[in-house]
Amino acid sequence: MQLTVIVPMLHEAAAIPALRANLLPLAKEGIALLLVDGASTDASVALARAAGFDVLQSARGRAVQMNAGAVHTCTAHGSAAQAEPQVLLFLHADTQLPANAGPAIAQSLQSGHCWGRFDVRIEGASPMLRVVSAMMNLRSRLSGIATGDQAMFMTADAYHGVGGFPDQPLMEDIEMSKRLLRLSRPACLRAKVRTSGRRWEMRGVWRTIFLMWQLRFAYWRGTSAGLLAQRYQ
Repeated sequence: MQLTVIVPMLHEAAAIPALRANLLPLAKEGIALLLVDGASTDASVALARAAGFDVLQSARGRAVQMNAGAVHTCTAHGSAAQAEPQVLLFLHADTQLPANAGPAIAQSLQSGHCWGRFDVRIEGASPMLRVVSAMMNLRSRLSGIATGDQAMFMTADAYHGVGGFPDQPLMEDIEMSKRLLRLSRPACLRAKVRTSGRRWEMRGVWRTIFLMWQLRFAYWRGTSAGLLAQRYQ
């Protein structure tokens, strides 16, 4: 298995040191790392390259950036992919992988899954974030729907088989999960990724919970992702 971690970033200069500490040791295990920048105007790109990351420039938009990283990876490793399966892991810039991420993914894919995600632990001062994390993990395990915070991974064949991430500004992870469910149920790994609770605490935990449920319900009812992105902002 050739695993590539793809990180879309935008104005993430403050997150680069933690990303470096978490991800660069994985490179020693043969895991490829690619940061995809969406035209940041801060020092994100310079700091990332100075830290030793490969950085790809892309148009702005999380789905657009993740697709650009996937296409670049599959093109660059096309010949290698013929010898061993190519696996893509999409990681938010403020999320950290567990130490055993590579072996855990390999084992889950060998058991018949073509995609999956990790459990998540949202870190922050509010005790409610632990409850939110537990509910996210349970909901995902029951529904088969993963969120980007849970570090979604998939084989390159599965990625291409569903046409990649939809070109939409919000809920791209939900839509991608629906597409992948046509191929298989996800591997729901109990190992936890750790992600920042900054956006929850900035808006207020309860307010954010209510907002996200509103947006999900509206999306289920057919409201466009573009309109929902305006509400989210």
